[in-house]
Amino acid sequence: MNAKASILALVLVTACAAAPGSGPGTASSARPKSVILMIGDGTGVAYWSAARLARKDLAVADFPVMGLVDTQSASSRVTDSAAGATAYSAGLRTYNGAIGVSGDTTPMETVLEMARDQGKATGLVATVRINHATPAAFAAHVSSRQKYDEIARQMAGAGVTVMVGGGSAYFDGTATKDSRDLLPTLGKLYTVVKDPSDFLALDADTVKMLLALLAPKDLPAAPERSITLADMTGKALAVLDHDPDGFFAMVEGSQIDFRGHDNAPLEAVVAEVLDFDGAIREARRYQASHPGTLIVVLADHETGGLALHEDDNGAFGAHYTTTGHSEEMVPLFAAGPGAQRFAGIHDNDEVGRILMDLATGNQPTRVPLAAGQ
Repeated sequence: MNAKASILALVLVTACAAAPGSGPGTASSARPKSVILMIGDGTGVAYWSAARLARKDLAVADFPVMGLVDTQSASSRVTDSAAGATAYSAGLRTYNGAIGVSGDTTPMETVLEMARDQGKATGLVATVRINHATPAAFAAHVSSRQKYDEIARQMAGAGVTVMVGGGSAYFDGTATKDSRDLLPTLGKLYTVVKDPSDFLALDADTVKMLLALLAPKDLPAAPERSITLADMTGKALAVLDHDPDGFFAMVEGSQIDFRGHDNAPLEAVVAEVLDFDGAIREARRYQASHPGTLIVVLADHETGGLALHEDDNGAFGAHYTTTGHSEEMVPLFAAGPGAQRFAGIHDNDEVGRILMDLATGNQPTRVPLAAGQ
C-alpha cells in the first residue's frame, strides 16, 4: 500500500470509529446554535500531511469526527471552486463556474441566506477578494464566477453581518469600468475598514455590522500578510457573537489553492495551511466557551495532485501531477452538535444539505431575485 492510500485508509478507519457518542462534540443530537464552516480551498490529504510534518499539534488533530468528501460537480469529475462552494452553500451539484445557481441558472437559496432570514447573524471571511468564487457562492447568484462587479453588488445588498477579506476595488468603483462605488451606501450600515492595522485595533463591542476590505483585490501570500486568517476570524466571531440567536459563518483559507496552482515549493504550501489551521484554532477557542457551536472543516476540491516525496539524496518536497484541480476526495473534520452526521464518505452536495438541516432545519429551495440581479 502506498503512502497516500495508507493515509486515506487511516481517515476511513477514524471516521468509522467516530460513531455517535464516541467523543466530545459527537453525543448531542440537538441542533447547533451557531455553525462555522471552514473551507481550505484546494486542501487535500497531502496538504494536511505536509502541515503535520511541520507542526504536530494541528488544531484539526483533536476533532472527534472525520470523513471524506467526493467533490465532483454536475459538469465534470473535477470541480472548480464556484461549483464546489455552491454544493456546500446550496446543497446541490451544478456546473463549473456557477455561483449559487442550479444547472439551468435558477437561483438557489443558500444556507447563509436561510440563517439570515431566520434572524441569525451571518459572516464571510476569506484571504482573497470577498467577491471571489467561494465566499460569493454563499451570498450571490450569477451564471459565472467571472462577474465580479455583479457579485459585489449582490453581496452589498445581501445583508451579511460581517464580511472580511480583500476586494475593496470592486466596492469603491476602481476595479473595472463596470465597478460601482458601493461604499457610501454600505457606510450607512457597516463599520467599513480598509487598513489591516485599523482592523486589528477595532473594538468589536462597538460594531454591529462589519465590512473589512483589506486589499484592493486579493491579500498577499501568508508570509507577506500583515494580518493572519486567525486575526480575521477572531474579530469576525467577536462581532457575530453579539446575536443571541446565533450565527452561520464561512471562513476560507483561500490561497492554499493558489500555491497548488503555482506548483509552489512545500514551504509556501505549508505556510498557507498553517495560517488556515490557526484560524481553526481560533474557532475552537470560541467553541470552547460556546459549546452549542458546530465547526466543520473541509475543502472544495484538491489542487495540484500534490504528493510528498523524498528523493534518493534525502531531499523532501512537493511533487505535483497538474497545475489544475484533481478529482481526489478531500478530508473533512467536524466537532460540536451534529458532528457525527459528517462521518464517513459523502458527496459534496450531501454535505451542503446536512449543513442546511443543522444550521436552519431547511432544505434547498429556489429563490426569486430582486430587480436588476
